[in-house]
Amino acid sequence: MTSFYDFTARLGTGAEQRLDAYRGRVVLIVNVASQCGFTPQYEGLQALQSQCRPRGRDVRAFPSNQFGRQEPGSDTDTAAFCDTRYRVTFPVFAKTDVNGAGANPLWVWLKSQKGGLLGSAIKWNFTKFLVDPAGQVIGRYPPTTAPGALAPDIERLLPA
Repeated sequence: MTSFYDFTARLGTGAEQRLDAYRGRVVLIVNVASQCGFTPQYEGLQALQSQCRPRGRDVRAFPSNQFGRQEPGSDTDTAAFCDTRYRVTFPVFAKTDVNGAGANPLWVWLKSQKGGLLGSAIKWNFTKFLVDPAGQVIGRYPPTTAPGALAPDIERLLPA
């Protein structure tokens, strides 16, 4: 696989989503969890989605239960939490593994494109990857990076 657009991912509804549907857009991909200390970042992610989507920017959330079992519910539970608590308008994909032998192929590719503090492994929930309009990873951000801090990097990639 050579770009983000080569992958598909399962939505929380069970439907498969071809990621080439986002061709030409800037995409922020985040592994999320509803019972994490970083969970309030959903607010910042939604703000980015609302501010930048008309200009070609999308947030995509991938719940993971691999870190402290902080996403224990079903995909339906996660979707309900995101809707009622944070009113997210971006897609929340199916719960997925981001590390280990069962890691989602998209996440294997993302990690191979940009390493982090632990090499290629994801350290914790709310690790973020920024994908440019050509489908290439141009940034990786740790969980401690607030979504709003990514705005300058995103703005550089958006059309004027």
